[in-house]
Amino acid sequence: MDNLVSLCKRRGFIFPGSEVYGGFAGTWDFGPLGVMLKKNIMDEWWRFWVDQRDDIFGVDAAILMNPRTWVASGHTATFADPLVECKSCHGRFRADKLVNGANESISTEEFAKAAPKCPTCGKTDWGPIRKFNMMFTTHVGAVLPEDLTSAEGKDLAEKSTAYLRPETAQGIFTNYKNVVDTLYPDLPFGLAQQGKAFRNEISPRDFILRDRECSQMEIEYFVDPENWEAEFEKLLKENDEFLTKIMGLNLADINHLEVAPADRAHYSKRTVDFMFAYPNGEQELMGLAYRTDFDLQNIQRESGKSMEYRNKTDNKVFVPHVIEPSIGVERLLLAVLSNAYSEEPVDGKDETRTVLKLPGNLAPYKFCVSPLLKNRPELVAKAREVYQLLKDKYTFVTWDDSGNIGKRYRKQDEIGTPKCVVIDFDTLTDGTVTVRDRDTAQQVRVKPTEL
Repeated sequence: MDNLVSLCKRRGFIFPGSEVYGGFAGTWDFGPLGVMLKKNIMDEWWRFWVDQRDDIFGVDAAILMNPRTWVASGHTATFADPLVECKSCHGRFRADKLVNGANESISTEEFAKAAPKCPTCGKTDWGPIRKFNMMFTTHVGAVLPEDLTSAEGKDLAEKSTAYLRPETAQGIFTNYKNVVDTLYPDLPFGLAQQGKAFRNEISPRDFILRDRECSQMEIEYFVDPENWEAEFEKLLKENDEFLTKIMGLNLADINHLEVAPADRAHYSKRTVDFMFAYPNGEQELMGLAYRTDFDLQNIQRESGKSMEYRNKTDNKVFVPHVIEPSIGVERLLLAVLSNAYSEEPVDGKDETRTVLKLPGNLAPYKFCVSPLLKNRPELVAKAREVYQLLKDKYTFVTWDDSGNIGKRYRKQDEIGTPKCVVIDFDTLTDGTVTVRDRDTAQQVRVKPTEL
């Protein structure tokens, strides 16, 4: 993991957030290559789940939502982690993560029996476990800090309080009725959304696995409650297909974990966590949850508006149940990077090369074009022709004329470029270029039009 993190910073994939000012825990900035990789992942997800299907439609809800949203969903009451404070150094940590194998329902008694050491000072003198709500709070409207300390401040604070959304799902649920009223799609159907989510994590850690600001890709798939089990199994297989065929992950590295009732979210009747073998151990990559009609019933009760659906075939009226595939973009991106990262010996040399064997559909650049020598105008001019030819067709093409050709190959290996195209003196005579493959390092000569 350390080598991967180092590569991400060295090559411009991911930087610590606000690094110039000393950083800001739980935040990460994406550099030029990271932005392209992230965009490719999100575009492929959208293409697979929305563009290529007739039963899933896209929405893009606001980040700031009416606070009643989070009351109805249960977030204001239950979206909390178990927080514990060290009495010696006053460091605060997630209790369940300090105890190996524990879950979020750990009690003060169970924690005391385990007696873990404080990661900061090494002591075992802990306070009681408390619930810590992870939603970020803000105030909407012309509210000044001094307003909140006045006699009327408590009432003003309550009326102006809003939250940064901790998940994208609720923006989908609040638009369910809008979509039914406008499109009236056949059941089952899904609504998909990509966007930012914010969680005030007690202990952000493990690089981009647990952040305070992240991007999510979620689908709420609305089904007839009588058919939920069949639809669940179908979505389970389709998510495996997406992760392996589209993202290039190995099925052997993905473990389907049936989440026990005590460990499931309060709204779920069945949850399968897709666990992935990251370099630092098996961690959750995504989840598939059967949310029943929990969310729509809550909205119906809180808003007073009907969330019922009238089946087109038999006129049966009911509130649909929901199955939710949910994945964090950063977790998926780290899985893709982990799967692609390789260190291997160079044939005939006492050295190793680092290679990111990214799938061609995800790699930031598909081609790198280089003149063999940058001080020969005829080579540079021809290389520019080939570069523009590829740029017009593929967009994701880069130019590199720095250093010798061997160093260029090593750089492109590290950023995952599948093909390096080199224009040399033979190009000027026979019109062919050298194409070097990232994974095998083998070279062939082809016409530029054959690229």
